[in-house]
Amino acid sequence: MLHNSATMLLYPRIRKSPYFYAAHAEGVAMYSVYNRMYIPRHFGDPVAEYWNLLTNVNLTDVGVERAMEITGPDAFTFTNRMVTRDLSKCKVGQCKYTFLTDQHGGIINDPVLLRLGENHFWLTLADSDALLWARGLAVNSGLDVTINEPDMGPVQVQGPKSLDLMVDLFGESIRDIAYYFFQEYELQGMRVLVSRTGYTAELGYEIYLFNATSNGSRLWQLLREAGAPYGLAPGGVSHLRRIEAGILALGSDIGLSTNPYEVGMGYPWMLSMDKEGGFVGRDALLRIAEKGVDRRLVGLHIDGDPLGAYNDGSMVDAYPVRHGGEVVGTVTSACHSPRLVQNIGMALVPIGLADEGTSVEVLVNEVPRDAKVTPMPFLDSKKETVRQVVSAGRQQWLTT
Repeated sequence: MLHNSATMLLYPRIRKSPYFYAAHAEGVAMYSVYNRMYIPRHFGDPVAEYWNLLTNVNLTDVGVERAMEITGPDAFTFTNRMVTRDLSKCKVGQCKYTFLTDQHGGIINDPVLLRLGENHFWLTLADSDALLWARGLAVNSGLDVTINEPDMGPVQVQGPKSLDLMVDLFGESIRDIAYYFFQEYELQGMRVLVSRTGYTAELGYEIYLFNATSNGSRLWQLLREAGAPYGLAPGGVSHLRRIEAGILALGSDIGLSTNPYEVGMGYPWMLSMDKEGGFVGRDALLRIAEKGVDRRLVGLHIDGDPLGAYNDGSMVDAYPVRHGGEVVGTVTSACHSPRLVQNIGMALVPIGLADEGTSVEVLVNEVPRDAKVTPMPFLDSKKETVRQVVSAGRQQWLTT
């Protein structure tokens, strides 16, 4: 067993997000490094942060999601060839969750893409060197594009009371932002984009702040003050909630060694095989689709004592999955769900063990525990919570 006495050094070499100092003043209890920047993992009690997310509203520093900005006369052509989705179906003012794949079909990154103009894109990146990948692709592409990292910082405002808070700040037009769309606003002289996105599967928004280096602390404090009547509190990214929702984490559940078909994302809308110009990795993924995969990401219910909150240092390495006395796979993310009162996790297992109800063993600190394959998401399988919109005082549900 590892002891949780280690600390993380705060020093000049590691970059800080635009919200680092404001969040640090709140009493961050644990950091890690993400995209070569410090990210607050929790403020002392990940379970309390989880419940506040479900009942009030959480403020989360995700400034580590370094944006890659692509502009220039050929920005659409270049970006469309780099991502797996068909951007001819992405309107200006719309967001798309997408993959960047390598020539073998492995997942380099899974950004949220924002289309700011016909030839103007932001891709908010998970933890990888995707900016360098894009610049490398551009070198000999023959396309006129510019790829930079803008001075922009996203922050998440998530939870059932987030809509009321956002209406207070930005007005009634917030109600008209559909799921995975955004609008531009000015907030006390600060230029921002507000999108209906997040990493929680709860009602929520992300605020993308321009000139974030100078304005990050100011925006944080403004949100803290405006959010007080709604129970707003700082929180780390809630891995308890994202695991319940089956939301994938780059570096854990997906990465270069996995392809979209293995992780249940081989949908025609996600992998636009027929789009003009194709995309990097298309040919490899066509071969994979024809052959089929040997393993698949599944959900697991895991017996035994509570496994912790995942972002509290309780899961240092992937857990081996054993069947018939042999190690056959790995648990990539796991936690104890407060609502299900059950240990849950995601696991890559051989295709022959991927059927619902299959029994396996999970080795937690080398001690075997019984586990059973179960569908994901573990809660709210129709994603009704995250897709709800409120317009003109009427609650409606997005069906597509």
